[in-house]
Amino acid sequence: MLIKHPAPPDSLFPHGEFSMLRPLLLVVAMATSLTACDKFPGKGDKKDAAAAPAKLVIAPEDILTIRSNAMASGPVVTGSIQPERKADLRAEVSAVVMQVLKENGDVVRRGDVLVRLDQTSIQDNLRSAEDNARNAVQSLDQAERNLQRLKTLRASGMTSLQALDDAEVRRNGAQSELSASNARAVLARQQLERTIVRAPFDGVVGDRKVSAGDTASIGKELLKVIDPTSMRFAGRVSADKISEVSVGQSVNFRINGYAGQEFRGKVTRVDPTANDVTRQVEVLVSFTDDTRPKVSGLYAEGNIEAASIKAVSLPESVVVKAGDKASVWRIKDNALSQVPLALGSRDARTGNLEVRSGLTEGDIILRTPSSSFKEGQSVELASAKQPAPAAAASSASSAKGT
Repeated sequence: MLIKHPAPPDSLFPHGEFSMLRPLLLVVAMATSLTACDKFPGKGDKKDAAAAPAKLVIAPEDILTIRSNAMASGPVVTGSIQPERKADLRAEVSAVVMQVLKENGDVVRRGDVLVRLDQTSIQDNLRSAEDNARNAVQSLDQAERNLQRLKTLRASGMTSLQALDDAEVRRNGAQSELSASNARAVLARQQLERTIVRAPFDGVVGDRKVSAGDTASIGKELLKVIDPTSMRFAGRVSADKISEVSVGQSVNFRINGYAGQEFRGKVTRVDPTANDVTRQVEVLVSFTDDTRPKVSGLYAEGNIEAASIKAVSLPESVVVKAGDKASVWRIKDNALSQVPLALGSRDARTGNLEVRSGLTEGDIILRTPSSSFKEGQSVELASAKQPAPAAAASSASSAKGT
């Protein structure tokens, strides 16, 4: 581009010097135009710079190499966490509740007093039974002496056989009365002991049903005691899958309230009968690890590891999901490409997803996907031996100073 400058008046150059300066002005104008063009690139240059994404530098820990792993599969089991040792303590005598010594969640030892019932009427019955027993002992002693005396008289012919028989009947009746009195006394003592409700084993109070002042009839539930160390998974399996279940199989399950935590167990018993309504079979699973919940009744769901297959699997965190579609970012020939996947079942043991198509063993993918990744973006693996940028700059400045 040429810039035209107006010619100066001849009065400024009376001797024709302007004609000699004209080539020099033309050269200066062309140089100025070229410099202006370099400073303002065209729109096409901007598009080319934006179209080329920056090179992605990644660390070795940011990539994952696909491998074939053994995946467990089996029937789904659902149920709840229940203690193996639990006791529903009920009233064995009809009495008024005098005192409740433990609350829900209290730790108890075997023999600890939990509930006291009114003993007034039972103590009266016990005293009456003991009095009758003492009278029965005296009556039996008297009847026995009378029988022995009549036997002596009968031997000498001084009494009749009928009198001897009557004395023997009275002795037997007194003996029966003593046995009945002793039985009533024993029953009264048992009832007196049952007015004090004790913990049957070491555990925790689970559910208190009564308070002081309540009337406890025979069979009324007072409270529950559970052993938190005996927790197990009481699950149910569909009847059409029960043929795949056997004692000793491993179980991987999750418990509501323990988010993100996996529990391991083992099948210890399979119920021989199915439920008449649900047509499900109960399966008992014991914990095989030390971590177990201390609360009963929590919902649990998992899988019984009835079979194991070898398949390509990967963690769910590396998968990019958009609706029903799934994909991963794969590195091939130092470039990124987004590969669609066909996913299968979830591994009950590790939680990884089965890959049915899209990846093969040996493929390299990125562990942490990002929305800023571009198809075809070049990738460079960072070397662990390369100095950090700050260290490199410091070394350069030190060398320059020397």
